[in-house]
Amino acid sequence: MSYKKLFEQWNSTNEMETVWKEDLALLARDEKRQEDAFYRDLEFGTGGMRGEIGAGTNRINNYTVRKATTGLAEYIKAAGKDAMNRGVVIAYDSRRFSPEFAQEAANTLAAAGIKAYIYREPRTTPQLSFSVRKLNAYMGIVITASHNPPEYNGYKVYGQDGAQLNLQDADTVIEYVKKAGDALSIKNNEIDEDLIVYLDESMDSSYIDALKTVQENPKLASKTDLKVVFTPLHGASGKTTKRILAEAGYQHIFFVDEQMEPNGDFPTVVSPNPEEKSAFEYAIRYGEQHEADILIAVDPDGDRVGAAVKTKSGYKLLTGNQTGAILIEYLLMMRKEKGTMPAKGRVFKTIVTSDLGRVIAEYHGASTEDVLTGFKFIGEKIKHYEETKEYEFLFGYEESYGYLVKDFARDKDAIQSVLALVEAAAYYKQKGLTLVDVLNSLYERHGYYLEGLVSVTKKGVSGAKAIANLLEQIRVNPITEVAGIEVLSQEDYLSSVRTFTDGREQEKILLPSSNVLKYFLADGSWVCVRPSGTEPKIKYYFGVTSDSAEESQKKLEAIKESFTENLNQYLE
Repeated sequence: MSYKKLFEQWNSTNEMETVWKEDLALLARDEKRQEDAFYRDLEFGTGGMRGEIGAGTNRINNYTVRKATTGLAEYIKAAGKDAMNRGVVIAYDSRRFSPEFAQEAANTLAAAGIKAYIYREPRTTPQLSFSVRKLNAYMGIVITASHNPPEYNGYKVYGQDGAQLNLQDADTVIEYVKKAGDALSIKNNEIDEDLIVYLDESMDSSYIDALKTVQENPKLASKTDLKVVFTPLHGASGKTTKRILAEAGYQHIFFVDEQMEPNGDFPTVVSPNPEEKSAFEYAIRYGEQHEADILIAVDPDGDRVGAAVKTKSGYKLLTGNQTGAILIEYLLMMRKEKGTMPAKGRVFKTIVTSDLGRVIAEYHGASTEDVLTGFKFIGEKIKHYEETKEYEFLFGYEESYGYLVKDFARDKDAIQSVLALVEAAAYYKQKGLTLVDVLNSLYERHGYYLEGLVSVTKKGVSGAKAIANLLEQIRVNPITEVAGIEVLSQEDYLSSVRTFTDGREQEKILLPSSNVLKYFLADGSWVCVRPSGTEPKIKYYFGVTSDSAEESQKKLEAIKESFTENLNQYLE
């Protein structure tokens, strides 16, 4: 059916809610937006779905949420009565329509005879993961669009281990969602209210108790004079973070009052993304007022965390890779000192994450394993080694500001990370060091690892075609050099093949297939290209190392400029 006919079908539906009717009225006067809203179904991919809020088949609304949940319900019913009785835990963040979409999902499950546990207030994604495991539920749903702009929302699905669905199970769910039919035709006529269970404070307390196990040196909290500023950026993490820091015993925590309450409009920030300096505007004001040692910001669904450290020249924002390196150094050092470092401990990171974490782990006697981008793959590895006992989980992270310290949650957990970061900062402050000092000492010990990221946004139908064309072109015309530096090898994760320029035989890449290419250069640098799985973007990742900060910065800028200019020609 053409997008115009789909639009007319939606526009002529009498029982359509007022909010969507108003949106349809706007679409009637905007041909381009109308096409984008109806030219396809909002994709339900391996991580669920994410899109702009609004009327249309390519938008997230209660109809597309109902369709997705109907498919998920059929998947659960096919697993049997036990799966239906174990049910699904549902959480949601502070975004617009998050409570409504969560309730829609609960109603749809209950109408299908499946138990649904749902929080009454916004809760973080990692708490959802924890809750699935604690309740022995069969699956989990979290309504969130992470750190995307206010116009977005999303729907993520979790398996019974508390991790995002693995690729095989996700593909099966996707097929069920496709078979669910027309979103407008799905009705929840008979909802069994007894199957909907509203979670109370006892689950919060269980999560708090688990969070306390993150502490390696709990006695530090009551002794330190460390000053911390925290903001949840209007998201779901404020209440929980405030509670755990108080119960841990920290006394000098200053909360950004204007940003503590959940608000899906994110009124005081340009973007609720702790990767960006603008997200720290209010935190910096508080920091200067209270002479804080460290500023910490968490994204709306509480799975990503950013930090800024006080220096003589102001607050220095740490990158995701830098924060990960500091946490690995502190946590592994403490475990060695306490004698709790396992013989076969392993750190997990993604293929686009800095290698600095790897060399730090090796220094402390731990191994490191790379996985594809996406924390689901780290969760998958935790489960695998939990079963085989071959390795013990030590730490998992990705460059995009996501970390996991303890595996009672199986997705990145910003609340765990806040607790670990504050403890690390308190420990080093006792020694007269800031976290920036610690980072510099790591560079001195291991080399100056620097990373960069360029994201190019290409929206709509034409944007999707441009991104696909770029990836096709660089496979047809392989990249042989970047900034005059020879490419020694290429990893194509779509074909799962590693090729070498010196004529060596190809090697098989033992990771799931993914539309990603990575290039390794003669000087030890690397470059990676991947389309975003959640946004209309193509991303270029860069990693360099040298013996000095100046040389690494110079090298990084040259490689970024050369590579970006070369690839952007395919996006025209």
